[in-house]
Amino acid sequence: MEMTMRWFGTGFDTVTLKQIRQVPGVTGVITTLYDTTPGEVWSRERIRALKDEVEAAGLRISGIESVNIHDSIKIGSPDRDQYIDNYIETLRNLGEEDIHMVCYNFMPVFDWTRSELARKRPDGSTVLAYSQKAIDALDPETMFDSIKGDANGAVLPGWEPERMAKIKELFEAYKDVDEEKLFENLKYFLEKIMPVCDEYDINMAIHPDDPAWSVFGLPRIIINLPNIMRMMKMVDNPHNGVTFCSGSYGTNRENDLPGMIRALKGRLHFAHVRNLKFNSDDDFEEAAHLSSDGDFDLYEIVKALYEIGFEGPIRPDHGRMIWDEVAMPGYGLYDRALGATYINGLWEAIDKNATRG
Repeated sequence: MEMTMRWFGTGFDTVTLKQIRQVPGVTGVITTLYDTTPGEVWSRERIRALKDEVEAAGLRISGIESVNIHDSIKIGSPDRDQYIDNYIETLRNLGEEDIHMVCYNFMPVFDWTRSELARKRPDGSTVLAYSQKAIDALDPETMFDSIKGDANGAVLPGWEPERMAKIKELFEAYKDVDEEKLFENLKYFLEKIMPVCDEYDINMAIHPDDPAWSVFGLPRIIINLPNIMRMMKMVDNPHNGVTFCSGSYGTNRENDLPGMIRALKGRLHFAHVRNLKFNSDDDFEEAAHLSSDGDFDLYEIVKALYEIGFEGPIRPDHGRMIWDEVAMPGYGLYDRALGATYINGLWEAIDKNATRG
């Protein structure tokens, strides 16, 4: 595996490339052109400039998270082919710049949902949290207003102001899209882009829905192993794979996380590793990566990745806000650096036990 950290780019991220370079074992970043909009073509010149900036700091671009998908593609609107053609052009430009992994999601309206951005934990740290009771009491059109005060001035991925301003229209646009229609539209998209993925060896790694159940009546499909297997079989190409996010799949406590990893051997292109602490089945908060701080066994998760021979990029996922840091919720430096070091320590111990055994 390759240890990485997510970086949103100069002007958008409080964490610098210099700081990331100093985290032991981190050799790459997962990044994006954060000021682009879904459906926009990423020029080769802008990709190269981003790549040059990262490489000048002694790191490399290990993958893109995300090249966001236009709603017309998810909805299946008559103009979707135009946006798919734009997506293909972006993939071609990424391939020409020797970038070979793209994480994306196929979630309607909201890329992820939380009811709180700064829930205080017993140790005084603050974390992202979800309460179904709180969500049920909210109007989706005004939900962002209830949490934006805790965003620390950051523009949150998937919650951009221009997108939030169109929530009512988006819900109307998705009113006839159910799970079957969403699967059908995902299949159409994947079939269209696989030729350029084959040409440039680009692994598409779909991110799971977060949380792994319907929110505000919107369909959710990338939520469990049967649905992932359906997605991979309907477009049976090794470049059609997954991002394994322990935190997103783990929101459904019935998901066997190590078992899912083992079942996805060969199609798992990217890994997000994080921990959750449950107060009930539909009330959870994000925890430190350390197994004992939450409800996931990070040792078993990392061991499963090791056992399938995972060689792709891995990153510590959302961290706590600690040590008075002010940053994008979930994406501060300090706790993610601790997470990267912890995961590297687990990997080293597992590798040494395996080679000495």
